Amino acid sequence: MKLIGGFGSPYVRRVAVSLNFLGFDWDHEAVSVFEKPEAVKKHNPLIRVPTVVLDDGEALVESYAILDSLDEIADDAKRLVPAGGVARRTVMRLAAVSTGTMDKAVWAYYEGRFHPAEKVHEPWVAHNDAQVMSGLGYLDDCAKKAGAGWLDGGDRISQADISATVAIGFANRVRPKLGVLEKFTNLAGFAARCEAMDEFSSVAP
Repeated sequence: MKLIGGFGSPYVRRVAVSLNFLGFDWDHEAVSVFEKPEAVKKHNPLIRVPTVVLDDGEALVESYAILDSLDEIADDAKRLVPAGGVARRTVMRLAAVSTGTMDKAVWAYYEGRFHPAEKVHEPWVAHNDAQVMSGLGYLDDCAKKAGAGWLDGGDRISQADISATVAIGFANRVRPKLGVLEKFTNLAGFAARCEAMDEFSSVAP
């Protein structure tokens, strides 16, 4: 299978890390939708990344749907979101907070990237930055409770851990003035432990 999109995108990166933990053989095509939109459009009408193309040519789109499909394809013993019950809801909640945090960091960052200075709406930036801090604060509390364990309380890494690690790393890169590593030391320490794993470090942004 092939993953399309650059690792600078937190959504692409969480799929890449997940592919590694699930044990799939995959190729990477670091295409920018701004520079080569047609390369993505032929697989995804929304011209968005990540897009995953399976060996038979079927395309998977949107990171949450991609990850759900990959869990279904993978061996049950490797899946990153439990199949059901409280365990599934816990991982899904933590992953949702993480991806929501990514969303808000993207929106705050894009406000300055795509608008001239006189058009940047600072209250909107502040609103999104506040949501980034709130999301990371929640995950920081989870990391504190987890201690040396995993965020969802399970016995192995899950999508909650992958997405939270990617979220704080992305926020640190694109919203450096927020000082997220200094403010959320529990989550930062947890993320540093995860980033040291080959599954993460091999797909660094």
